[in-house]
Amino acid sequence: QVQLVESGGGLVQPGGSLRLSCAASGSIFSIYTMGWHRQAPGKQRELVTSITSGGSTNYAEFVKGRFAISRDNGKNTVYLQMNNLQPEDTAVYYCEADILAAGQAIIGYYWGQGTQVTVSS
Repeated sequence: QVQLVESGGGLVQPGGSLRLSCAASGSIFSIYTMGWHRQAPGKQRELVTSITSGGSTNYAEFVKGRFAISRDNGKNTVYLQMNNLQPEDTAVYYCEADILAAGQAIIGYYWGQGTQVTVSS
């Protein structure tokens, strides 16, 4: 069984920062791309950023220059550093990971439970 557990959400004022973490655990053979998505009330879930196992990153235009993704392969953990947060960044943030679980022949796509980020004065 593979699980993704997120932490680090909360309430922050505009211009503030937060750091999200997402740790994968369980019977993992290999982790490929990891990423962060978000879903605001009344909107569809959207990709924020992703990072490959080799460290190549991809960012949505609306977070370029403000957010940074990183990962620690030894800890099976991905991070999202969010700076200069704005009210429009308010959403539930989900991590996702492409994982080959032990004993499996195909890669599975796993999601965390989500963590609320609220940007408000």
